[in-house]
Amino acid sequence: MEMSRQRWADLALHPVRIRILRAVAGAQLTTHGLVELLPDVPQATLYRHLATLVKAGLLDVIEERKIRGAVERVYALPAHGATLDASALATATPEEHARYFTAFVSSLLSEFSRYLARDRVDFVADGAGYHQLVLHLTDAELGQFAADLNALVGPLLANEPGGGRIPRLLATILMPADQPTTTSDNTQLKGDG
Repeated sequence: MEMSRQRWADLALHPVRIRILRAVAGAQLTTHGLVELLPDVPQATLYRHLATLVKAGLLDVIEERKIRGAVERVYALPAHGATLDASALATATPEEHARYFTAFVSSLLSEFSRYLARDRVDFVADGAGYHQLVLHLTDAELGQFAADLNALVGPLLANEPGGGRIPRLLATILMPADQPTTTSDNTQLKGDG
């Protein structure tokens, strides 16, 4: 899909649209199914955002069914997905990346707030958690780590909803950490930041 980074950001980085795209990822959902998954989003708002995503090509209508005189649409992500391609990400400016990352973190904060607002929150039973680790890796080790992670997670992306499966959000952030600075006597000091 040919779309400018700015246009993509304007369309995809809206909080409600992020939730719609996340809900549809790996699934085929009707509007009714989306209403059930996003009960705090008013139906009129949901319909408006669905229409915007379909018009922009970030969401496909893969089927239309007649139900009691109305047309029910089934939505799925397009084959190319709803993300920017690697070349668009590689050429994005630092300001654009800051905007993308802000939307990403805001989305995580929103999901976490909804989780904490549940009647019952049990981190152990729910398998919830958050961690930061620093991995010391060569470029080759980083490449192997990414390949191994993809091999582990890839097959799980094909799991369909139902059958006792609970949707679980896995978010990853990988970035270089500050290097520790060394004094003249080779004592390590904590890096900036």
